[in-house]
Amino acid sequence: MMDANTFEIDSQLKQTSYPLVSLSVCDLRLVDDQRWPWLLIIPRVPHAVELIDLSPELRSGVWLEIDHVARVMRDQFSPHKLNIAALGNQVRQLHIHCIARFPDDDAWPNPVWGVGESVPYGSDLLTARLNNLNSAFA
Repeated sequence: MMDANTFEIDSQLKQTSYPLVSLSVCDLRLVDDQRWPWLLIIPRVPHAVELIDLSPELRSGVWLEIDHVARVMRDQFSPHKLNIAALGNQVRQLHIHCIARFPDDDAWPNPVWGVGESVPYGSDLLTARLNNLNSAFA
């Protein structure tokens, strides 16, 4: 039986993304959809659903890490716009999406959710993307 205070990433998030790095407060994962550079920022807080569930100190740390992730995404991908969102309608666990958007992407200018089928990374592209991002966060 799992301890009530043990943090574990939701199974749906695990199935649809790849681990990148662990920051001070959050784990980062790459969403397995090559149509968009898309990272998940997941605070390592058991049972957190909303940002307001976090203590002010922890929430401040999460915001600093969101800022850091957004800056890395901007530097790595030069997007036209960064979409940063915490929805949680399908996966209750608190997680924040950071998505690099471009005028020629499959959903522009609309949200990415519900647009077509995901396009999983091929092995070579996945390896390159993970290596580049891991280096950028090192």
